[in-house]
Amino acid sequence: MPRYALKVEYHGAPFAGWQRQKDQPSVQGRIEAALARLEPRAHTIAAAGRTDAGVHATGQVAHCDMDKDWDPFRLAGALNHHLKPEPVAIVACARVDDDWHARFSAVERRYVFRLLMRRAPATHDAGLVWQIGHDLDAGAMQDGAERLIGRHDFTTFRSSICQAASPVKTLDAFTVTRIDGPSGPEIRFALRARSFLHNQVRSFVGTLERVGAGAWSPDDVTRALTARDRAACGPVCPPQGLYLSGVEYPDAPFPI
Repeated sequence: MPRYALKVEYHGAPFAGWQRQKDQPSVQGRIEAALARLEPRAHTIAAAGRTDAGVHATGQVAHCDMDKDWDPFRLAGALNHHLKPEPVAIVACARVDDDWHARFSAVERRYVFRLLMRRAPATHDAGLVWQIGHDLDAGAMQDGAERLIGRHDFTTFRSSICQAASPVKTLDAFTVTRIDGPSGPEIRFALRARSFLHNQVRSFVGTLERVGAGAWSPDDVTRALTARDRAACGPVCPPQGLYLSGVEYPDAPFPI
């Protein structure tokens, strides 16, 4: 069965997350339903990351196995036709080796989080950002973020229902940047790691917002990390500003 890598973009608001769930809409379920329109049978696809309810993606990667030898361009177009009107799009498709796996072959995942600072309600960016009504100190937040880079026990910053075998992960990069966008000033958080724990990014961002607001110091982030205690974490921020922005592979099936 020919295997294809799919680069997927989606707006997470209508979905209960990536993973197929009984009686709830999911991104995986919608793509599998579209595949069944092309080849009528049960389809199971795998993805690089299982995003939660309300989380978006601009660079999710999944793979599927087909009976027919499809031209990748035509497969992407046919899937996009059957995905309408859902906010899910296949932005690239490539034939890959039979042992290539969207999750297990990945060597890096990248996330971006958008935080909009303005008092007026968001209109164009509604559902796409976490909005707060006060200004934040991006420099202090960057200082706090740098305390988290490297290999650590991230027990403090993972969900109590996280299923990862170990809380020890390596965070390769974490940058905090202020951007004056068309809707107002934003803080952009960009993170890179081989893999992440459940709710890790949202726990980081919620904690750093407290630093930016002056309620925490950057040293408090270090204390929270070394506590290795979920109770030491700051507030977990909402999901709507989070994007899975890219996944890297040793032999990239398409540009990332």
